[in-house]
Amino acid sequence: MDYIITIKKGDITATRVDAIVNAANQSLLGGGGVDGAIHYTAGPELLAECKTLNGCETGEAKITNGYRLPAKHVIHTVGPIYSSAKGDANTLLQNCYTNCLKLADKYALKSITFPSISTGAFGFPIEKASEIAIKTTKDFLDNHKTSIKEVFFITYSGHDLEVYKNTFAHLTK
Repeated sequence: MDYIITIKKGDITATRVDAIVNAANQSLLGGGGVDGAIHYTAGPELLAECKTLNGCETGEAKITNGYRLPAKHVIHTVGPIYSSAKGDANTLLQNCYTNCLKLADKYALKSITFPSISTGAFGFPIEKASEIAIKTTKDFLDNHKTSIKEVFFITYSGHDLEVYKNTFAHLTK
């Protein structure tokens, strides 16, 4: 294992990494929560570049520059809306993490920071979402020769931090 996974509470827009992940909506043109914070901090150049991407389907990922963020890039992914994704919610969320990691590797990025995708307004239960996030990330890093050496999971609340830490401890026994 030649990578490090770190879980902490904080502000994703202040993270100095090669890429931060934006839990975006399908338009990629900004929204609430982490999406709004990333667009606000990155500045109007991010919105201008996002307008050229023609949106993003649920489970897919697209990359832009980071502009005024300390991160060099933003990888935008659209998580599932839990109540309407039905049985596909878990697979779609897994695809979000996998496609972000594939894109980071394609661009030879060494560090990436994830928020808790789909657990805010999209209503995905944090316990299940954290398990999918960590397991998918570990499986990808364990089974691919990749440029990625550091992965951060940044939570917004103390409760989410505890859930992620407990999930990580359970999955790495």
